[in-house]
Amino acid sequence: MAELTAELSDLLEKISLPQLVLGASTVLLLALFVGRLLFNNFPGKRPPVYEGIPYVGGLIKFSKGPWKLLHDGYAKFGEVFTVPVAHKRVTFLIGPDVSPHFFKAGDDEMSQSEVYDFNVPTFGPGVVFDVEQKVRTEQFRMFTEALTKNRLKTYVPQFNKEAEEYFAKWGDEGIIDFKDEFSKLVTLTAARTLLGREVREQLFEQVADLLHGLDEGMVPISVFFPYLPIPVHRKRDRCRKELSNIFGKVIRHRRESGHREEDVLQQFIDARYQNVNGGRALTEEEITGLLIAVLFAGQHTSSITTSWTGIFMAANKEKAWLPAVEEQKAIVAKHGTSLSFEALSDMEVLHRNITEALRMHPPLLLVMRYAKKPFSVTASDGKTYVVPKGDIVAASPNFSHMLPQIFKNPEKYDPDRFAPPREEQNRPYSFIGFGAGRHACIGQNFAYLQIKSIWSVLLRNFEFELLDPVPDADYESMVIGPKSCRVKFTRRKLL
Repeated sequence: MAELTAELSDLLEKISLPQLVLGASTVLLLALFVGRLLFNNFPGKRPPVYEGIPYVGGLIKFSKGPWKLLHDGYAKFGEVFTVPVAHKRVTFLIGPDVSPHFFKAGDDEMSQSEVYDFNVPTFGPGVVFDVEQKVRTEQFRMFTEALTKNRLKTYVPQFNKEAEEYFAKWGDEGIIDFKDEFSKLVTLTAARTLLGREVREQLFEQVADLLHGLDEGMVPISVFFPYLPIPVHRKRDRCRKELSNIFGKVIRHRRESGHREEDVLQQFIDARYQNVNGGRALTEEEITGLLIAVLFAGQHTSSITTSWTGIFMAANKEKAWLPAVEEQKAIVAKHGTSLSFEALSDMEVLHRNITEALRMHPPLLLVMRYAKKPFSVTASDGKTYVVPKGDIVAASPNFSHMLPQIFKNPEKYDPDRFAPPREEQNRPYSFIGFGAGRHACIGQNFAYLQIKSIWSVLLRNFEFELLDPVPDADYESMVIGPKSCRVKFTRRKLL
């Protein structure tokens, strides 16, 4: 034994420190590599693992784009599979058979905060993902109260006003890009109904520039490193501070003067916590953060869905455009030329056109949760898997909406799939364009009214012709919109 110890000592003396570190590192990496291989292929109830090269395979697959990852993973494993990404695991649940728990579970089981806290620098402190669940629930309640039927009725005239004024500036004919035009218009309507008349009429250009700066500060790397000191993040932080100052002045003026408006800002000014924070009112900083959060949740999604609706209606004259025009004639005969809440609610054809556009191209490719507890899912083939605690769990509205066993001929624009007797959306968790379950989008009625207002004005006043083929979706963007598409408009007489 003594001789062996002496020989080992002599050997170590001959090895330099760099050689020793390199050797130890090699052994450690080899152990991790083998461990990951054994973990990925360990038999049991865990979802199958789609990785390839341990530790880097998942990153490589994500780098090729989430859509390709979803397509290849689903083709190989079906509705449930896990992609390790560095030290994290992302488990995908695709389709209505495996997604109920994702949408129904409470935040004590499936949490949003851990996967969406990268929004905190944009929204600001003390709101949404920077607070515990019971506070966030109260803040969402305040927004829900701003979207009751009676309040929505007050927003409709504001939608109409912005749309009519915007399109009145168009000439008799011209060439436009729906995406650009609707992005501008939806920002205007959001400014009036969400941010307040003062912002829309007196501060719009300044606020719009600052909001654009916030938007530019949301880049892919922000998801992983939201506080990285890069130029777009520094600009984001400056814009957020300036917005806080602007909204603070508007809020103080309303509170001190007693002046009131019919908008979401007023709802937040009047709101009070009920079960937390001692029943106090919202602070100026909280109101600012909630306004920004609400705007970000709806602005891009609404403008993109408005764009896709127009593109598909223009490309499907017989199936979509002409029935929508005929419906407008019937609405005018029944309600007159005014676009009231009741008139918009009666537009079932236009509603289906919008819904089908949203089915084909939901703005969010992935929605995610963090599994705080393990849970089981059973796929349509009867196989049951246990998703472990700590996984990031993802569902994809875009990919799920393209499953032919759920929606017949899914790549075909067919609004009638939502009409009786077909009603293909009625299977639970099949249509998830606005989410579903506990976290369904609380602003969906607001969005439908907004989009219907815009397209009612256009259907009554213009004809459109696509000069390019129906564009592909831009999967390189954070929010999935159409790529560039030229559209010719021609003004015609009112219906």
